[in-house]
Amino acid sequence: MKSEAHHKTRTLWLTGVLHAFTHLYGVALLPLYLRIQQDLKLRSVEQATLLVTVMGVAYFLPSYLQGVLADRLSRKRLLAAGLAINALGFVALSFAPDYSWALASVVLAGLGGSFYHPAATALIVRLFPEARGHALGLTGIGASVGFFIGPIYCGWRVVNCGSWRSPVLEIGLAGLVAAGLFAWLADEERQAAPVQGSAKPGAAAHPPVPHRLFPTPALWGFFLAASAFFSLRDFAGSAMGTSASLFLQNAHGFSPRVTGMALSGLFIASAISNPVFGRLSDGGRIRWITFVLLMAAGLMSLFPRVPVAWMVPVLVAYGFFFLSSYPITEAALMEAVPDSVRGRVFGLFITLSGLVSNLSHWLVGDWVHRLGPRASSPASYLPLYAALSVLVVMSLAALPFLHALRKREHMDEAGPAAAPLTALRSPDAP
Repeated sequence: MKSEAHHKTRTLWLTGVLHAFTHLYGVALLPLYLRIQQDLKLRSVEQATLLVTVMGVAYFLPSYLQGVLADRLSRKRLLAAGLAINALGFVALSFAPDYSWALASVVLAGLGGSFYHPAATALIVRLFPEARGHALGLTGIGASVGFFIGPIYCGWRVVNCGSWRSPVLEIGLAGLVAAGLFAWLADEERQAAPVQGSAKPGAAAHPPVPHRLFPTPALWGFFLAASAFFSLRDFAGSAMGTSASLFLQNAHGFSPRVTGMALSGLFIASAISNPVFGRLSDGGRIRWITFVLLMAAGLMSLFPRVPVAWMVPVLVAYGFFFLSSYPITEAALMEAVPDSVRGRVFGLFITLSGLVSNLSHWLVGDWVHRLGPRASSPASYLPLYAALSVLVVMSLAALPFLHALRKREHMDEAGPAAAPLTALRSPDAP
């Protein structure tokens, strides 16, 4: 038992390190937009923001395929290979002589990043069946660290070295080292201790014939509706990072270094909120998702309206609540389906929501470009942030569908792979 506990704990924290790099790469370019535009001689800023959108599309588009692999192959090997490919994309980006090379590099980086979430989420939920929200919240600390380091490091380095290429190369090389260490130190997945009524001890970690994703059309409908509404949250969250970068630099004259620090503050607060709200949500998913998203929506609308001295504290508070919604959502979705399909279900979920959300970087860049001279006026951004806050509130419409999916899945899905409803029901369930 002690050896098994040690294995689970080590796997949890090593997976958190990979989580850090996965999201560090996703936000590293945010404070570099204007420098990339100048260096690559791009026509407008939306071409620079399009790099992040393209990387996001490459990240989310293959997620279902990655989920299929996560349900069939070694999740440890998938995670190590994914980070190595992700890092190589950034190494290649640092040498980009033109825009076409840059686009190809971010496609490679996004493809590598797509390995992480389907494999890691299914792995952690299997290892910690009785504390899913808390375990995912702990791995979420890694995401918070990555979100924090990416903008602050790249913003600081570009000011000190004069080129956006140096920090991009450095974080790429660091990722290659981390991938090697993970492959060396992490253990292969083992069968987790079963929840009462779940699969029998000693069952294969990956069934040779995986279950269907959803047994009935109704379950498919619930899943697709929940994914569609949660994509509104993800769109608004992605738009918040890019818009805050451009808003602070264009309307308030922030340097890339100070902008990187501000964006890092947005993300670092979730290192506390992810495990805290993740653990609280183990006693009731619906109420805690509702609470954190309503708080985030209010702070999102408030952000451009406060004095400059208060903008960073408001960003920090926004990140504290908004980012904590992710481990809660992931735990709720994973406990709604059997382990044999969790990789595919989560892969499809982030494919649908992620493709929508990552359009935001390009769309926000285009919107700011169309402002023209008005981009320097803080008042011009008020409608944008009001609209984003409305999208976050609208995303709460996903919750009834997610609850129905959990309830109906365990009514319709027969067989040992389906955990009993009593083990999955939260106090919010009727």
